[in-house]
Amino acid sequence: MIFLLIPAIYIQLEKRNIYSDITLIPEYHVGIVFGAGVKGNNTPTDILKDRLITAAELYQNGTIQKILVSGDNRVENYNEPQVMKNYLVNTYQIPEKNIVTDFAGRRTYDTCARAHKIWDIKKAILITQGYHLPRALFTCNSLGIDSTGYSSTRQLYRNEIKFKLREIAAIYVSIWDIYIWHPSYIGGEKENI
Repeated sequence: MIFLLIPAIYIQLEKRNIYSDITLIPEYHVGIVFGAGVKGNNTPTDILKDRLITAAELYQNGTIQKILVSGDNRVENYNEPQVMKNYLVNTYQIPEKNIVTDFAGRRTYDTCARAHKIWDIKKAILITQGYHLPRALFTCNSLGIDSTGYSSTRQLYRNEIKFKLREIAAIYVSIWDIYIWHPSYIGGEKENI
């Protein structure tokens, strides 16, 4: 029975680390934006676009100075981080020097592990939808990044119910990853952010 309550407990515990008012968020050096798919025409999906809009708002109001965009780039002609960077530069005129691309953020665990190990990020605000924030916060905090979150949810998304149900299963996977499996991730040279 307790096993079935894990997602609900987990979500409630992480909610304390989520800001709902942009004016109350303290300054952070970096905001981390998690990938969420790219359309065939190399534009962000609605979910990803809302994450990028939110990151741009945090950047423009001075809450963050740098944006780490993390996503998948395993196959030719699919480059989430580059699409994310292009969107921020072209739509919001954010200087390229303030956007860092992580080309190996294949999943939440990878993004958090690489942010901590490659860029030595110790503190960050996580930018993703509300349904994903508890797991992202748990993962990044468990891997050594003192994290808070700000929801990028701006609309009701197509297939949102499916994403929320998937998230319940993903919570169990993240607990497994952190406490038992400790999966490897793509390493790399240390970089400054």
